[in-house]
Amino acid sequence: RGRRGRGYPGAGPVDGRVWRARAARMAGPVKDREALQRLSFLYQAAHCVLAQDPENQALARFYCHTERTIAKRLVLRRDPSVKRTLCRGCSSLLIPGLTCTQRQRRCKGQRWTVQTCLTCQRSQRFLNDPRHVLWGDRPEAQLGNQADSKPPQPLPNTAHPIPAQLPEEKVQPQSSSHQ
Repeated sequence: RGRRGRGYPGAGPVDGRVWRARAARMAGPVKDREALQRLSFLYQAAHCVLAQDPENQALARFYCHTERTIAKRLVLRRDPSVKRTLCRGCSSLLIPGLTCTQRQRRCKGQRWTVQTCLTCQRSQRFLNDPRHVLWGDRPEAQLGNQADSKPPQPLPNTAHPIPAQLPEEKVQPQSSSHQ
């Protein structure tokens, strides 16, 4: 089958790779290493709970809600792949066929993936374009590449120069109106 766990993608220790990859992308020492490890543990624990017993969604939701509140409190940016697997309404783990439904839709010539949470009925739309690259995966988004890039060039001065002295006709009416 090529998938781990109980037949759904993202089950098991594969999810820890997301957090490790994010930590590896950051240049220098990681500021909140313990917090990132705790977030990773809670996310993996939620997956393990659902893999062992799909009926135990309340505990998995608690783990995901705790992970979300810690990330908000410490103002940590989570990986987009992690954010896409959590419901924004009830913080439950979104697993297609188990806790959410996935549908492919077309709108204005573009393909969209619509995920609907089965707990709170909240839906999320994601652009389904294989050519689209997330900003965090682009080279200019990496911290190491920002130092190497050239500083932005100043824009040419297109504004009209301000005269050093205004004509006296314009200055006198302004001063007389203030008296």
